[in-house]
Amino acid sequence: MQLKTLLAATALGTLMVSPALAQQISVKAGVLNDRSGLYADLSGEGSVIAARLAVEDFKAAEKGIKVEIVSADHQNKPDVGSTIARQWYDQDGVDLILDVPTSSVALAVNQITREKNKVHINSGAASSDLTGKACSPNTVHWTYDTYALAQGTGGAMTKAGGDSWFFLTADYAFGHALERDTSAVVTKAGGKVLGAVRTPFPGTDFSSFLLQAQASKAKVIGLANAGGDTINSIKQAGEFGIVAGGQKLAGLLVFATDVHALGLQTAQGLVLTESFYWDKDDGTRAWSERFAKLNGGKKPSMVQAGVYSGMLHYLKAVEATKSKDSATVMAKMKELPTDDPLFGKGTVRADGRKMHDMYLYEVKKPSESKGPWDYYKQVAVLKADDAFKPLAESECPLVKK
Repeated sequence: MQLKTLLAATALGTLMVSPALAQQISVKAGVLNDRSGLYADLSGEGSVIAARLAVEDFKAAEKGIKVEIVSADHQNKPDVGSTIARQWYDQDGVDLILDVPTSSVALAVNQITREKNKVHINSGAASSDLTGKACSPNTVHWTYDTYALAQGTGGAMTKAGGDSWFFLTADYAFGHALERDTSAVVTKAGGKVLGAVRTPFPGTDFSSFLLQAQASKAKVIGLANAGGDTINSIKQAGEFGIVAGGQKLAGLLVFATDVHALGLQTAQGLVLTESFYWDKDDGTRAWSERFAKLNGGKKPSMVQAGVYSGMLHYLKAVEATKSKDSATVMAKMKELPTDDPLFGKGTVRADGRKMHDMYLYEVKKPSESKGPWDYYKQVAVLKADDAFKPLAESECPLVKK
């Protein structure tokens, strides 16, 4: 009799908990980036921290969403990134891949994600092709792109009289896209491109390339590179007295982490374009303080902020649809407006482009800085519709013309 009662109670208990279990969704997110090379500071472990903070702030567990985060180093190599992405999707049960700086790697992961029908939220790569000719229904390009960088830094420097340019271009997808998009802005504004030189990626010695740029007598030397390559280029340009000689450097992609590495004495006066700066307002300052405590005191880059923002929006879509089916979640991400303390309000377009304002900053002089990481002064705001390529000009086949 007691055994029957126990069995009955067990069966009843199973019936009572099964609806709750049925509602729980398990999500596995992979943060794929450079964890050991020239982009490690601007992405790396900091992007993993940002993803974890998004899960924490969303209170995912309380909402029946169990989130596991894994990470790996793609070493800035497309073949390494592709192998990891395939293993994550095919064997390890990963549902979405976040971050992925290095455009050549991002374009490869973008294609694999489409084949496997998963989700890719890219924060780290720059190539505007991710929402152009290589666009995918499975990818959202979150933080910035080469088109927006060109509109911001390229446009501002040309309008300010920098009407002749010479490019130092990292020789892979990102550098090529950045040179292409910036050249278009310069020529449209009436300027001229006097030349360009392709530099090895990654590189350490930019001396011969800088001497070519100096000899071109271009008013602006456009650095179509990023991370450690940009830092080395700027340092070596200082050694050659290029800026002192009257030419200007355009850091077409410069992060706060780069300025930190350079120091204000070297970086002062650089004009740059970002979508996020830790000291912009109370919301960005509060979040960045929490982030820094987990990241050895280092403030977040816009790439790391984008990982947080993208992860948060993905979780909102999972909660709203009660599903992690890729097509369902992607449709909801494009339907729901985006809203978070780091980027404010925005949208995700049909081509996968996340829309938000971009900001033109100038790096402060040492005398203007009030303390550690106080590096930027705002010069202008680029409204989202002006910063990113209009849908009417898009090469993306997902866009209805």
